[in-house]
Amino acid sequence: MTAAKILVLPGDGIGPEITAQAEKVLETLRARYRFDVEWTHGLLGGAAYDATGEPLPAATLEAARKADAVLLSAVGGPKYDTAPRDKRPERGLLAIRAGMGLYANLRPAILYPELAAASSLKPELVADLDILIVRELTGGIYFGKPRGIEVRDGVRTGVNTEVYSEPEIERIVRSAFEAAQLRARRLCSVDKANVLESSELWREVVIRVGREFPDVQLTHQYVDNAAMQLVRAPKQFDVIVTSNLFGDILSDVAAQLTGSIGMLPSASLNQRGQGLYEPIHGSAPDIAGKGVANPLAMILSLAMLLRYSLKRGDLADKVQKAVRHVLADGLRTADIARSGEKTVGTAEMGEAVVARL
Repeated sequence: MTAAKILVLPGDGIGPEITAQAEKVLETLRARYRFDVEWTHGLLGGAAYDATGEPLPAATLEAARKADAVLLSAVGGPKYDTAPRDKRPERGLLAIRAGMGLYANLRPAILYPELAAASSLKPELVADLDILIVRELTGGIYFGKPRGIEVRDGVRTGVNTEVYSEPEIERIVRSAFEAAQLRARRLCSVDKANVLESSELWREVVIRVGREFPDVQLTHQYVDNAAMQLVRAPKQFDVIVTSNLFGDILSDVAAQLTGSIGMLPSASLNQRGQGLYEPIHGSAPDIAGKGVANPLAMILSLAMLLRYSLKRGDLADKVQKAVRHVLADGLRTADIARSGEKTVGTAEMGEAVVARL
C-alpha cells in the first residue's frame, strides 16, 4: 500500500499555530496506530502573496491536485485590504476550490454537552447536537445566467437565475446519501418544490437517487420549514442536503446553534473523493502569535479528512473521542470558556488531545 498524501496549507493569521496542533495529531496517529501517511506544506492566501505575488501559486494547485486531501487553516487579514482585488488572499481560496473541482460542501454543526450553555437555545434542545449539512457549491442562483443589473422599461432591474441540471443535482445528492451511510442513515432534502421549478427537478432527482440507498431514510422539507425546525427541534436532523443558496443560509443558522465557530470544521469534496478541509472560522489576525487560538476546529477538520477522503473512519472516531475527553476534562480556550473559568492556550489544548490519543 502507498502512503496517504496530504497537502497542508498553514495559511495566515492564527493558521500556523493551529496547524501545528493538527500536525501533532497526525504524528501521533502515525506513531501509535501505524497510520501510513505523508504530508507536505504549501502556500495559500496572504502568505503565498507575500512570497510569490500570487494568492494561489501554480505549485500549490499542482500539489493539491496530486494529494489525496488538503488541510487548510484560514486565509486573509487586514494587511491585504489594499492589495489588488485579484491578488487578495480570498481569491486564492476561491481559485483552489475551482481548480480542484470542489462541488460538495460539508458543514457539521456539533455541540458537545459540556458546551451546551454556549448556545443561544436551551441546553436540552442542543446538547449532543450533531448535524451535517451538505451544500451544493458550484451551481444554483450564485452562478446561473442571465444575471446582472439592466434597464427594463426605463427601470433598473436586478436579475439572477436559479439553474440546476440533473447531473449537478445527482452528484451532490449522491454525496449526501454516502455521507448519511457513515452516520445515522437519515437524510432530509431541503427545497422549495411548491414554488420553484428548479426545486421540482431537485426533488425528482433526490427521490430517484434515493432508491439506490434503501438503507437511508429519506425525508423532504421546504426551506422555510427547515429553518424553523432548526431552531425549534434541531436534533431531529442527521444529514441535510440542499442547494447553494439554501445551504449558505441554513449552515450559518446551524453553526449559530453551537455557540462557537471555534469548534466547527468543514469539508469541500470533488467527484474523485479529494477534499479541502478547513475550520469555518477566519484567520483571527488580532490574536495571531499570542498562543491563545482554539485549535479544535482544525483538529476536527483533520478528523473529517480521515473519514471522507482517506476512508479511515476508525482514526476519525479516535480523534473525535479525544476531543470529547479533553472537553470533559474541563479544558477550555478563551473562546469557549465561561466567565471565571480557567483557560489554556493553543499548544496546551493540542497536547491534551494528543495525550488522550
